[in-house]
Formats: sequence, C-alpha cells, structure tokens
Amino acid sequence: MSTLKHIVMWKLLDQAEGADKATNLRLMKDKLLACAQLSPGTLRFEVVTGAEAQAQGLEATYDIVLFSEFTDKAALDAYADHPQHVALKGFIGAIREARQCMDWVS
Repeated sequence: MSTLKHIVMWKLLDQAEGADKATNLRLMKDKLLACAQLSPGTLRFEVVTGAEAQAQGLEATYDIVLFSEFTDKAALDAYADHPQHVALKGFIGAIREARQCMDWVS
C-alpha cells in the first residue's frame, strides 16, 4: 500500500512573539503534536527537535521537523485545512526563520 509522506523542517528565530527560541520550540512542538489526529487518514505523525536528535549523537541542521504519513492527498488536505492547523500556521509563521517542505508517495 502506498502512502503520502509529508516532511516539514523549520529554523526558528532567536526571539519572536515575546519569547526566546527554546520557549517557542517547546510551544511549537506541543501545538504540532496536538494536531496529530486532525485527519482520520493520518497514519504516522512525529515531531522531533534538533536538540533531541543531537542528544542521540545524530546530525540536525534544523530546529524542528515534522514527519507524517497519510493515506492519500485528500487526508493530507484534511489535515492542512483543519481550523486547528490553520490557526497554528500563524504562530509558526511568526517564529520561524526558514521552512522546508517535501511531500511524496511511495
């Protein structure tokens, strides 16, 4: 069975929204994890910080990454268009320095 993979990586600003990077990183991770069940087609939903990866002795060039899998594009769209996710995008946009995204089916 093929699935749609959705990966997003962010670098955060040192200061934004009245908080430092570490605070915003914790908030962002919590807010992303709260979106894990927004689409019934979500198969996998992981949020990992660069600090967590580095603590495992692994490389991390971004501050936080979302790795998710969906049954199909309609399931990804249901997640992306959900009001809770849409509201989160404003917060993330205000605290991020850079964003990279890639989707594919395999």
